Amino acid sequence: MSIRAFDATNAYTQALGRSVGGAGDTLAPEPSGTASAGSFGEMLGNMFDTAVEASRSSEAVTAQSIQGKADLIDVVTAVNNAEMAVETLVAVRDRVVSAYQEILRMPI
Repeated sequence: MSIRAFDATNAYTQALGRSVGGAGDTLAPEPSGTASAGSFGEMLGNMFDTAVEASRSSEAVTAQSIQGKADLIDVVTAVNNAEMAVETLVAVRDRVVSAYQEILRMPI
């Protein structure tokens, strides 16, 4: 299983670009080989899948390290990628909840 070091960074950049620049505008181009998210739900699903994959990679590299088959730097990198992916999901969730609460406070 290969570790894609920039998955979490790309997910964060794409999410930030969508929240700041509006639909379609991103701060960085999407990596080649990935489909553009057609809806907000699909984007969240892709981000969740990225976080899960980063966590699985982190666990696999940690297990390899315990067996003496991986370096400590690989473990640190994998754990850091998983942490960034989860923090990105939490930040997006917080923004969505905040926006929903703002909508609820709007007078009718």
